[in-house]
Amino acid sequence: QVQLAESGGGSVQTGDSLRLSCTLSRDTYRNNYCVGWFRQAPGKEREGLALISTGSRGTTFYADSAKGRSTIDLDNAQNILSFQMNSLKPDDTAKYYCAADPCVNCDGEYCYTKGWPTYHYWGRGTQVTVSS
Repeated sequence: QVQLAESGGGSVQTGDSLRLSCTLSRDTYRNNYCVGWFRQAPGKEREGLALISTGSRGTTFYADSAKGRSTIDLDNAQNILSFQMNSLKPDDTAKYYCAADPCVNCDGEYCYTKGWPTYHYWGRGTQVTVSS
């Protein structure tokens, strides 16, 4: 059973930074998985932000909305997937989710392009609200 638990959301001001954490079960970081961060704003479709493949082709991929101002990191010793986003804007207001899905021989870009509906395991999400 894969379990994910997010923490670190909250209310911030425009221009602030935020760091989110997701505690992963052992299955995900020790085997071949796609793991990453997604978000969903009210009235919008869920979107991928930053993904990591944990297998032998372990690579990272950032969506355009996150590229250049975000960092995703997988700490295998602590079982924690972290995500930091800088220069936050009101458009970044959303519920942020950690997700995982088994994927053999996948790279980070494939973890992104395969799309959020294919991910089997999700955390409950953490709300991030950015005010101007």
